[in-house]
Amino acid sequence: MVEAMDKELRSSDKSEFEHLAVICVGNELLHDEGVGPAVAKRLLEGYEFPENVEILDCGTMGFAIMDEIMTHDYILTVDAVEGTGEVPGTVFTFKPEDIGGPQVSRGAHDTRLIDVLDACRLIGLEPVGECVGVQVSGIDAEEVGIGLSPEVEAAVPLVCETVLAMLCNHGVRGIIDRRTGHEVGPR
Repeated sequence: MVEAMDKELRSSDKSEFEHLAVICVGNELLHDEGVGPAVAKRLLEGYEFPENVEILDCGTMGFAIMDEIMTHDYILTVDAVEGTGEVPGTVFTFKPEDIGGPQVSRGAHDTRLIDVLDACRLIGLEPVGECVGVQVSGIDAEEVGIGLSPEVEAAVPLVCETVLAMLCNHGVRGIIDRRTGHEVGPR
C-alpha cells in the first residue's frame, strides 16, 4: 500500500503539501550547534526552489517561528542532536514526537520543535513536521566559537541531499541544482 502511494506521488506533478518550509535552526557561535544555519546557506547557494518551498535560517528557534509555521502545512527542521550514541556527523531522520517528552535541559534552544507544534495545535494549526538531525561532537554553551567540527562539516552535503530527497518524496518538483541547471528528481 505504501509503495503504491509512493509511486503515485512520484508520478504526479502536484506536491503533497501546498506550502513547505525547511527550518534550519542552531547557534553559529557554538561550533557544531551551527549545523542548521550551515545547511540553510548551502541549500540557498546550491539550489533554486519553487515558490511554495522556503528555506529559512531561524537561529535558535523559540516560539517566534510560529509565524513561519502558520503559513506552512509541512515543516522540515534541520538541527544538531546529541546523545544518540553514534559518532559525530551521523545523520538521522525522525518525527518531532520522537524527541518529545519532558526534558529538564533544552541545550542551546529555549524551545523544542515539538513544543512549538503543540502550541500550534492549541490554536488549531496542524502542520506536518519531520526532522533531519546531525549528531554533534558536543555542545558546550561555555565554549563559544564559530565553525563546525570536521566530522559535522563533512556531513553537511549528506544533510542537504536528505532534505532534497524528503522534499521530492513529498511531491515537490522544480528544485534546480544551480551547478548543473538540472532539476533535482525524486529519490
